Amino acid sequence: MQALIESVGSLSAQQKKALAVMLKQQGINLFEIAPVFKRQDGEPLRLSYAQERQWFLWQLEPQSTAYHVPRALRLSGPLDVAALQRSFDALVMRHESLRTHLQEDGDSALQVIAEQARVQIAVVDARESQLKDLVEAEIAQPFDLQQGPLLRVKLLRLAPEEHVLVLVQHHIVSDGWSMQVMVDELVQLYAAHVQGQDLQLPALPIQYADYALWQRSWMEAGERERQLGYWTGMLGGEQPVLEMPMDRPRPAVQSYRGARLDLTLEASLVAGLKGLAQREGVTVFMLLLASFQAVLHRYSGQGDIRIGVPVANRNRVETEGLIGFFVNTQILKADIDGQMTFRELLQQTRQRAVEAQAHQDLPFEQLVEALQPERSLSYNPLFQVMFNHQTDTQRSGGSVTGLHVQGLEWESKTSQFDLNLDTQESAEGIQASLTYATDLFDAPGLERFLAHWHRLLQQVVQDCNVRVGELPLLDDAQWQQLVHTWNHTHQAFPRDVGVHRLLEAQAQARPDATALVCNGQSLSYAELNLRANRLAHRLRAAGVGMDVLVAVALERSVDMVLALLATLKAGGAYVPLDPQFPADRLAFMLEDSRARVLLTAGDLHERLPLAADQQVLFVSEEEDARYSSDNPQVTLTDEHLAYVIYTSGSTGKPKGVMVRHGALSSFTRGMADTLGIDSEARLLSLTTFSFDIFALELYVPLAVGGTVVVADKHVSQDPEAILSLLHEQAITVVQATPSTWRMLLDSERRAVLHGIKCLCGGEALPADLAERMLAQQGAVWNLYGPTETTIWSALTHWLSRCRLWVDPLPTLRCLSLMLNLPRPRSAPVANC
Repeated sequence: MQALIESVGSLSAQQKKALAVMLKQQGINLFEIAPVFKRQDGEPLRLSYAQERQWFLWQLEPQSTAYHVPRALRLSGPLDVAALQRSFDALVMRHESLRTHLQEDGDSALQVIAEQARVQIAVVDARESQLKDLVEAEIAQPFDLQQGPLLRVKLLRLAPEEHVLVLVQHHIVSDGWSMQVMVDELVQLYAAHVQGQDLQLPALPIQYADYALWQRSWMEAGERERQLGYWTGMLGGEQPVLEMPMDRPRPAVQSYRGARLDLTLEASLVAGLKGLAQREGVTVFMLLLASFQAVLHRYSGQGDIRIGVPVANRNRVETEGLIGFFVNTQILKADIDGQMTFRELLQQTRQRAVEAQAHQDLPFEQLVEALQPERSLSYNPLFQVMFNHQTDTQRSGGSVTGLHVQGLEWESKTSQFDLNLDTQESAEGIQASLTYATDLFDAPGLERFLAHWHRLLQQVVQDCNVRVGELPLLDDAQWQQLVHTWNHTHQAFPRDVGVHRLLEAQAQARPDATALVCNGQSLSYAELNLRANRLAHRLRAAGVGMDVLVAVALERSVDMVLALLATLKAGGAYVPLDPQFPADRLAFMLEDSRARVLLTAGDLHERLPLAADQQVLFVSEEEDARYSSDNPQVTLTDEHLAYVIYTSGSTGKPKGVMVRHGALSSFTRGMADTLGIDSEARLLSLTTFSFDIFALELYVPLAVGGTVVVADKHVSQDPEAILSLLHEQAITVVQATPSTWRMLLDSERRAVLHGIKCLCGGEALPADLAERMLAQQGAVWNLYGPTETTIWSALTHWLSRCRLWVDPLPTLRCLSLMLNLPRPRSAPVANC
């Protein structure tokens, strides 16, 4: 057998693979018993699987710096620059990867290794105040993979005995482990060269190019199928995208711009975490990963949480001292139910981490190819969030021949993923860093995210048997802020001034301004108020007074608006009956409300089952002219009824909801104030008056001196007719359902919508539609509220932002709950 193993070294990569396949049929795994051999002369130097993906990404964005591997070292003391240059020269000759560039070869590329190469140290005089900018500028310089070199070295001279050494490599020839190998060997070589000696480091058994060929032979000889079977079974056919609450929608192409937030876990918490890990038979890595999964679940509302976890992928002794791109990525999946305890999640995480370790060699690129996720340039395939836990792997300090070497930290300006949580465990404690894509997130929301993660860690240390969905994420200060501070919405709107009184005030202040446009008719404020007053006095003569219900069955028209206003002026409360509704629904509402008076026109009353004591009044300008045009002097309080609106009846029979003057008046003023609707507003009304949201369309503009344009029933159902009316009437505000907005945006005439204030509600607002609306109109208000809380009670203002938090309207309080706990700000709200 030993002779067979020794003879393998003389075979080409293809021959090794063929031999491995043959031996496997006999139960012998060649790659377990044989070392990684050096390649044969003349063999094409194919890329490793990981390098192939880097090559693909670089071709897409050759100017990107997202995949640079940087390191900066502060050198304090006397520095021999010539000895440092000789040390780099020795490193470059020792490691082929530092002499490598790429050459295009069909759909892929080949590695090209120069026989001789030199990386020249660029020495630059600098001031301490320039240091951060100079380091970041050096990191931001792109590499040309086809030209090389793929290592840059710059020495910033701050003082005669104070320098900063900046090392930057491209990920295609390096990784974090490799950078530490280079620094360790550089220190050893410098220590020898500064004393005029040559250091002979132990010979490397192989080079990275040898490993790349060996990896392909190993995978193609059957190992790929074995490991891929596990991963495809674990991840399944659906590859969900983790959708965290974001401050902005995803761009079509991610820029990889990023920023970082830091958090130090206090010593008492670290001790508690280590104790919990020991009791549960898990590692600190597993415990922190499970906690991260739990917070992502709480924030996203998704049960399938997938996190990328890097592994060094240096399981062969031959690879430990090499510089090259070895690191691989595993995807650890959590299936989380809010009812499961944290202990159950922790044990699930442990099991899957152990299984993943046994299948850690499958290149991530092979998994992507096999699972074929939907490809997008806006996010990473298979996972969008990374977690990396390290335990003192990078030695950042030391001295050599009078020179003190200390690692230099700086804030990363790039992010390869939506979020990347790094935790560093040392004797001093645990330091956490959250790197995030600034395309998607702003710092304040992620500062809260880190605080919630920190709070969760504190809770699980105390009791890990708490359900994941019930783990408190808010500390006392955040609870106070969420429940009280952000709900301090009181505004001093007089609740005893009905909306009809607001109309009367506008008629006094702006008598000639246009109040209402409908079906070719236009009424000024003075005309609208006068005609409503006459009909109100007529209603009073028919016995309508405080809290008397008046059914209104009219088509969308000037008469319909007059009937509603007149009913309020008379002291009554109206029950809107849209003639377009089914006859049985209209009959139910009329019978259930027991309205004493029916206001209608034409033969509409013949469709309704009138009671013997119900009066029928026909709206008639001629008849109304017999009555006074003065404002009726009816004293109403905020507790008197304004209208009774019937719900859709989706859960049974329609239910009549009684809305009082105080609630309607507060809503009207609060909405006008919040939305910035004033006397210049021209609002297009599309909604049937039997839905409560019609009240916004009528009363909000009339309360502030604006204009209401009521579309007739034919226009309100035709998107092209709506667009024509928008243009003809110079509309500035429209309220509609997402379905209507989608139809309008699908029209070739959608440019008419530009600049219109968009109010959207009545249905869930899909993210893709919100993005289209933002692009076309620039500002979108998403509204939510049950009928019982008076029309809308909460809203979100989307100003080129992807917000999932709702704000209460003035005078209201809004608290979103998650399993009876206040939901953290930024956690998803599904009902708006």
